[in-house]
Amino acid sequence: MKLTLRLAVYLSSIAFFGLHAQTIEVVPNRVMTDESASIRATGLPPNERLAIRAELVDGADARWTSQADFVVDSQGRIDTSKQPAVAGSYLEVSSMGLIWSMMPSSPTTSRYLPPRDFRAQTIEFRLMRGSVQLASARLEQIPIAEGVERIGLHDGELRGTLFLPPGKDRHPGVLVLGGSEGGLPARRAGWLASHGFAALALGYFRYDDLPKELAGIPLEYFGHALNWMASRPQIAPDRIAVMGVSRGAELALQLGSMSPAIKAVVAYAPANVRYPACCGFTSVPYAWTWEGRGLAFRPLRNGFGQEAMALQAVIKVEQTDGPILLISGKQDRVWDSSSMADSIVARLKQFRFAHNVELLKYPHAGHGAGRPEIAPAWQGPTRNPTSGRDVEMGGTPRGNAESSLDAISKVIDFLQQSLSAR
Repeated sequence: MKLTLRLAVYLSSIAFFGLHAQTIEVVPNRVMTDESASIRATGLPPNERLAIRAELVDGADARWTSQADFVVDSQGRIDTSKQPAVAGSYLEVSSMGLIWSMMPSSPTTSRYLPPRDFRAQTIEFRLMRGSVQLASARLEQIPIAEGVERIGLHDGELRGTLFLPPGKDRHPGVLVLGGSEGGLPARRAGWLASHGFAALALGYFRYDDLPKELAGIPLEYFGHALNWMASRPQIAPDRIAVMGVSRGAELALQLGSMSPAIKAVVAYAPANVRYPACCGFTSVPYAWTWEGRGLAFRPLRNGFGQEAMALQAVIKVEQTDGPILLISGKQDRVWDSSSMADSIVARLKQFRFAHNVELLKYPHAGHGAGRPEIAPAWQGPTRNPTSGRDVEMGGTPRGNAESSLDAISKVIDFLQQSLSAR
């Protein structure tokens, strides 16, 4: 009799704890950096208020954290993709809110830096009741898809890296251009290759043995890069686009207006005019040359004759032989990309542009609007490596994150449609 009673109590205990095991999981627990996952906790007392903490260590060994409170539903569950955070780092339903709302632990950290060399990013989640940890789980973010090949470009004057998707078919190509920071826009090119595009991350200054400043850069250089792409057996020569960010967007629109080889343009934080050389005292005042002559640019200060110079600096976007996608944030503090995007659209309408034009404008995003990754979105003053000056990018963490979550799929869809086989 006593043995039977003890066995019943034992079995009841197993059943109770089996039903009420407090667990947390990430579904799926391995994603690309542009994909969402859900953080889910189960086996919890209904209506209890619990917290989830998140932590990562970025590519500069800086620690980032977030925490949000949730009210357990009637089934004893928390699901970040369905339930709002009621307090903490963010306050809405956001599957990845615990990631984009992270803040740095150190006051000297000004922005999130991804792991180097395309290594995965690991994020730790902890389910907390007060100071007691109930359970933990991890998410792994992958910046580049399996099978993407990288080919270094050191051909004559050209410098860069070609990212090729897996497969032997010819892929649509994208020439990827960075901004005033110089260097190589490798992560953006890797992102595109992960979605089926042969993407060339092209350096044009502050990289390898290229010029140290954004001044007097010959546009013929980019024509050579387009020809090199068209000659590659992995790239469809009649399906090549150009993508640029900031000064790279200015450049992308300029190239699109000049080269019939470019069949689509994607411009993040664009300019409707050419700007001067960057930044500070440079060897020449103009950023770009064509056939050995400096191209007109918009002066940074108003004065006599400046209006006429600005008119000469307008980019003739209407000459582009393909659709254009513009992405801007209304809280851009680097330059007024939102108004300049409007000016581009107005000019295209004025000249009855024959191709599709899309404008993604985000009211609370800054200069980094639409960044193609889900990562901590807070950013303090950031030092531009070319000018050496601190720059305010603008936008709120939520606004910047929402722009990324919205733009990621739209940019890929735009390129797929624009470069589809004809």
